[in-house]
Amino acid sequence: MPELRKDPITSRWVIISTERGKRPSDFFPEPERKKGGFCPFCPGNEGKTPPEILVYRNDGGQPNSPGWNLRVVPNKFPALQIEGDLNRQGDGVYDKMNGIGAHEVVIETPNHDETLSTMPENKVEEVLWAFRDRILDLKKDPRFRYILVFKNHGEAAGASLEHPHSQLIATPIIPKRVREEVDGAKDYYDYKERCVYCDIVRQEQSHEGRLITENQDFISIAPFASRFPFETWILPKIHDPFFEDAQKHEYINLSRILKEILMRMDKVLSRPAYNFIIHNSPLREADVPTYHWHLELMPKLTRVAGFEWGSGFYINPTPPEEAAHFMREAKI
Repeated sequence: MPELRKDPITSRWVIISTERGKRPSDFFPEPERKKGGFCPFCPGNEGKTPPEILVYRNDGGQPNSPGWNLRVVPNKFPALQIEGDLNRQGDGVYDKMNGIGAHEVVIETPNHDETLSTMPENKVEEVLWAFRDRILDLKKDPRFRYILVFKNHGEAAGASLEHPHSQLIATPIIPKRVREEVDGAKDYYDYKERCVYCDIVRQEQSHEGRLITENQDFISIAPFASRFPFETWILPKIHDPFFEDAQKHEYINLSRILKEILMRMDKVLSRPAYNFIIHNSPLREADVPTYHWHLELMPKLTRVAGFEWGSGFYINPTPPEEAAHFMREAKI
């Protein structure tokens, strides 16, 4: 029988459609179409991107020239622009402001055909350090209230370029989804005097049915109220509101568990397109100690349709316990 499951953080309900019971072989992701042709992110084409704002190199070298390991550049077609004032206004019942923010691209490797699952662990770690470095710089701007780090891998997940990259967007408002999580975590803390995410970590470690893998600093699970088949969360075991406050050993272990999860996903789901998002604490709020940063990873296996848009429910055809089992059993 299908189940309705309630997310303990946002109170969002999800339908786990157990009668559909889709296994990994039931998903047939469309093969990615290799576009080929010119790539502005490949070495030698540095002049085709905006000037870099962060670069990692082994042996120095001139800015905006080959020889780099990782580059961060402003998005050439930004969703928000960094110059100007917010100029908040009201128009009757409507509110508006200028589209001020920052939109940056992390070019993760000079190798066009690499992915986070095939890179060496130390290269995955460099990507995480780049996220940290850019967050620490952008949070100095008093106009910004939130910085979202995300990755679209594959055409089905919204990637417009094949070359491996991820993005950061700083916004002058806190996104609604993040606000729901922050408020839900605070409500839980006010009621129980405990962090809901820390409770989830403890319960999933003892339950083990949705536990995929863990290491010294992180746990990876299929969340109880998964919105999507094979949705996966990575959470710090120790309470921490801010991704950018992590220590070196934590970035090392985060790179290990992230690479491992992506390798397992590639094995189980035949290299699917996916999105991942780092949900971090807002920049300037007194109550964020009740929040717990984490990474959410969603392979693109199903489509959101009319019922989901109209109701706010998600229908997940693969129970998270089954998804976790397949992921744990994958031979990598």
